[in-house]
Amino acid sequence: MRLSSLLIACLAAGLLTACDTGASDSTQENANADGTSETIALTGTLNRSFAGEAIPDVTLTDPDGATLDLAALKEPVLLNLWATWCAPCVVEMPLLDELAADLEGDVRVLTVSEDLRGAEVVVPFFEARDLPNLPRWMDQQNDLAFSYGGGAVLPLTILYDADGREVWRVIGAYDWSSAEAREEVLEGTTAATNAE
Repeated sequence: MRLSSLLIACLAAGLLTACDTGASDSTQENANADGTSETIALTGTLNRSFAGEAIPDVTLTDPDGATLDLAALKEPVLLNLWATWCAPCVVEMPLLDELAADLEGDVRVLTVSEDLRGAEVVVPFFEARDLPNLPRWMDQQNDLAFSYGGGAVLPLTILYDADGREVWRVIGAYDWSSAEAREEVLEGTTAATNAE
């Protein structure tokens, strides 16, 4: 069973208990269920070591049953893997929502839930938040996580060019509201276009 193997590997590596690593100057507050808040460090950094790798041939679904074939996309894509139980992921969602609105027409922002319970948890998550620019794609079988080595730390965000080739990735929470983030996304897709 590959799902059980993934969960065991993640638990062994401590990935399910801490979705983020290290410390940084950028932080966001995250509200807990009991009304208290905690500060989440936005410590993700860009990694270009996987540049050129193809977007995984994975089909996503949404809560209504619509599907999306990632390998068929012919546009720049910022692909974000997240889960409702991952505090840094939750902190990133409003930042990604703003980024999606700002970059509409230039880069497609795709958020993909890796929650095993799928729509059961994804739908209430979106209903409780104002995230009008983010799609509700799901990957309940964790096919994307397996494509990225079977134990991807969440959040994981990857920029792909219009040819479906990786430009860079960010492991961990990132400040998507920063001017630097927008520049990195736009420069990454522009550089890939100019190289043709």
